[in-house]
Amino acid sequence: MPLVLSQPDRPAGRNRRPTPPPVAALAQELGLPLVQPERAIDAHDALARLGPAAIAICAYGKILPPELLQIAPWLNLHPSLLPRWRGAAPIERALMAGDAETGVAVMRTDVELDAGPLVSIEPFGIDPDDDAGAVERHALERGVPALVLALAEAAAGTLDWVPQASDGVTYAAKLERADRLIDPLADGACETANRVRALRPRLGALLNLDGETTVIWRVAPTAEPLAPGEARVVGDSLAIGLWGGSLRVEELQSPGKRPLPVADWLRGRRTPPTACTKPA
Repeated sequence: MPLVLSQPDRPAGRNRRPTPPPVAALAQELGLPLVQPERAIDAHDALARLGPAAIAICAYGKILPPELLQIAPWLNLHPSLLPRWRGAAPIERALMAGDAETGVAVMRTDVELDAGPLVSIEPFGIDPDDDAGAVERHALERGVPALVLALAEAAAGTLDWVPQASDGVTYAAKLERADRLIDPLADGACETANRVRALRPRLGALLNLDGETTVIWRVAPTAEPLAPGEARVVGDSLAIGLWGGSLRVEELQSPGKRPLPVADWLRGRRTPPTACTKPA
């Protein structure tokens, strides 16, 4: 690999020490040539001198200026069935929408967000128990070999692509705190279950239990009859009532604590929760 382009080191951790991004750390470990400019355009001359047939890019985190895009095709992995779910959070938005299928695309990066032509696209199903972590793994298992093949085709001069469809475009907006909030008085059971798995394993959904904002990591369907906003301990489990049905909480996390199975969480409480509300 003739060159690795990465973001600069950034302060991280409790001591705020300059820390290289994972790609930069791996490049250093492997002894690969590495540049980390503050501005992407500052890498123009180094890239242009190489005359690459193609450049692989993944989660660089900055918009590339047109001058860089003109050096060579920049090939990107995007975990969706483009043009559905262009944008920052395609896996999470697909799960929140209850999509039964998604995919992974190798695309040529263009000036417009995730609108470049497609080199390849491979659909795959989303199982009912899949969370964002599982879908990401499925996408990488399929996408990495496809990207390697595309780079080989570029080197051989046989790389080809087709424009994205002009219809069916949707956008996967960046996740905000509002996307994490469960509203028992407005949200259905299916909608809430999809939200919870879309936010696992990274962010987690938020719900107030007797006024305490709690991270909800895992839920399952239940037939327990509950009014919206009601919480009830049933045996060693916790059921919550929503506008459209009920759910059984299986894993959750109190503020400042680690995630726990619900039975362990209940044993650590003096009184069981009786109400659930949307966090402020």
